[in-house]
Amino acid sequence: MARSHLTLAALATAAVDGLDVRQVGSYDTGDNGDFDSAIITGGDGRHFVVRVPTTERAENEQSADIQSLSALSTGVRGRLPFEVSKIVGQTAVDSTRAVVFEHVYGDPVHLASIPAGEGLATSIGRAIAAIHMLPTSFVADAGLPVRAPHEVLRAVSILMDRASATSLVPATLLGRWERATEDTALWQFVPTVVNGSISTSSFRQTGGEVCGVLGWQSLAVDDPAQDLFWAMGAPDSVAQSIVDSYQLARGSSDRQIVQRARLYAELQLAKWLLHGTQTRDNEVIDDAVSMLHNLVDRVENNLDKNITHDTIPVMAVDEVEAMLDARDRRSDSA
Repeated sequence: MARSHLTLAALATAAVDGLDVRQVGSYDTGDNGDFDSAIITGGDGRHFVVRVPTTERAENEQSADIQSLSALSTGVRGRLPFEVSKIVGQTAVDSTRAVVFEHVYGDPVHLASIPAGEGLATSIGRAIAAIHMLPTSFVADAGLPVRAPHEVLRAVSILMDRASATSLVPATLLGRWERATEDTALWQFVPTVVNGSISTSSFRQTGGEVCGVLGWQSLAVDDPAQDLFWAMGAPDSVAQSIVDSYQLARGSSDRQIVQRARLYAELQLAKWLLHGTQTRDNEVIDDAVSMLHNLVDRVENNLDKNITHDTIPVMAVDEVEAMLDARDRRSDSA
């Protein structure tokens, strides 16, 4: 049974010294019931979120979130153009913990409502780029995962093998994914700091600008494409706006990042299938199989959705700028 708002308010006062609760209300975390949550209004008008995990998965997520948020020091946070949650207290409850966070203000973001072009899409691209430009040392110092490209590739291969063993993945997709793992050019990237759990629900925005990013339980040094795969579910024009803004902000020369992001997006369906088989949930299995077959229809013979490396070199931003500068100099001397 879900804990009442009054119970959650009492836990918040136990967790935070001096917290004067004036109001408590519902808080939708989009976590499918894995947490009992409420938003608290303090006597000084500030808002806090209290969360209590209700499943083992949520308990593990909360522990990882605490570790990651602790690693995000004031200096690291100062490099980010948006707000990140702060833990202000915690208290034991039953066999777990109630954790109280400062509320990150802003409106939720929905994938279907992100417009293409300058605005929210480009702000999202810049926000992700800011995460990826953080120094990797603080992640390693906190004992969080640091993965090299070959380790990332090995994890992808293991996931594919497990999905293949179910005999429920269409051969077309298995072949497509195998070609991607065999394409060495695809896996030549420089690992960066990644949030690791980004989706549209991660963002808070105001006035078309990202003002907060939630959910840091998967903070690591990893493939930067891990933070972009969710955007592959947006209309092509929106995804392109996000990626273009990201590449421009980073000055990145990672020419295969979209292909890897596309692969990770497709492998989410394999993960869903494996979840269904592990829990013996036929409804989930049927849903995953249906989505996998729909994916075949979308990508088969569609070269725009290729996930092997570009055979024609794509110029990086600095290369384009150099070309334009050279053209302007030739025009001036003509």
